[in-house]
Amino acid sequence: MTRVLIPPITQPPIAADGPLIRLHGVSMGTTWSVRAYGTDAAVVEHAIKICLTQVIADMSTWEADAFISGFNTAPAASWHDAPDDFLTVLTEALRIAALSDGAFDPACGALVDLWGFGPGGVASSLPTPRALARARAEGDWRRLALDGTRVLQPGGIRLDFSGIAKGFAVDKVAQALTRLGIGAYLVEIGGELKGQGMKPDGTPWFVGFETPPAAGAPEELVIALHAMAIASSGDYHRVRVQGGRRIAHTIDPRTGLPLGDDAPAGVSVVHRSCMTADGFATALGVLGLVDGMAFAAQHQLAARFLMREGDAFIEHLSPALAAMLD
Repeated sequence: MTRVLIPPITQPPIAADGPLIRLHGVSMGTTWSVRAYGTDAAVVEHAIKICLTQVIADMSTWEADAFISGFNTAPAASWHDAPDDFLTVLTEALRIAALSDGAFDPACGALVDLWGFGPGGVASSLPTPRALARARAEGDWRRLALDGTRVLQPGGIRLDFSGIAKGFAVDKVAQALTRLGIGAYLVEIGGELKGQGMKPDGTPWFVGFETPPAAGAPEELVIALHAMAIASSGDYHRVRVQGGRRIAHTIDPRTGLPLGDDAPAGVSVVHRSCMTADGFATALGVLGLVDGMAFAAQHQLAARFLMREGDAFIEHLSPALAAMLD
C-alpha cells in the first residue's frame, strides 16, 4: 500500500507547456536529472550545466582552484571577498548550526578529512584522539565571521558544504528553469529533489521517500512536490569498514566521531528550500531520534526518521510531516 503526502499549496500550480524534456548527467561527484516541459532542450541543458559548474567553482573541496579550497588554505586572520552563492550557503549553514547547537557544522572539514571522506582519501590508520581534539577546536563554526560580502579565515578552519551544497544546487537549477519560463519541472541531484507545477494530465510530481535498499522497509511513502523540495541524509550512502570498525560518512561535529549504529538509518526533510532541507536532514541525523524529533517539532520541520530494529526499519514522522498524510 502506498501512502501519499500532500503539502499545503500556497500558489496555484502552473500547467505544463511544451513537450517533455529529459536530461541527465554527472556532476558534484554524483548524478543529476531533470524532467521539464519546455521547447528547447539545448537551452535548458546549457543553463543547468552553467549552474552546476558555478557551484563546483565556489564550493567543491575536491577542486584545488575552487573558492572554498583557497579559503581553507588561507592565512589566519585573513578576510576574503566571497561569491554570492557561497555567501548564501554559508549564511544558511551558520543559521542551522546555531539552531542545532552545532549538530550541523559547515566548519567540520578537518574532521571529514581525518576520517577519510575528503579529497585526501582514506589514511592507513584511524585518527588519534589528539588529532580529533585539535580538529574540533580549530573547526568551530563560531570562529567564523562575516562582514558584508567578506568572510574571515580565523586560522585552521576548513569549510565543508557537503551536507548542504547539493540542496543549494537543486534550488539554483530550479531558479534557472523558472527564469527560462518553464513552469513545470522536477530537478534531482544525488537524491535531493525539487518539483514545480503539474504534468499535462493535471497531476503533480509524485516522488518516493528514500529508503535503504533492504528488506523490512515501511510501506512506500510518496509526496506531491509543487514548490517543495525533499532532501535525505543516511548512514548507508557512504560507509566503510576499517580496523574492524564500521565508519559512516556523517560525522558528529560535537564529538568528532562518525555516527554510531544507534543513529537514524536515514532522515528526510521536506521544505520549500532544498538547501534548507539538506542542511536540516544532516542536523537531524546527528541529533538522533529523540532529540531530532523534539527539534523538528519545535521548529515545525516536516521530517521522517528511519530507525533500525533488527532486520527491519521503523518509521517516525514529525507532526508537520504527519499532517500532510492524505
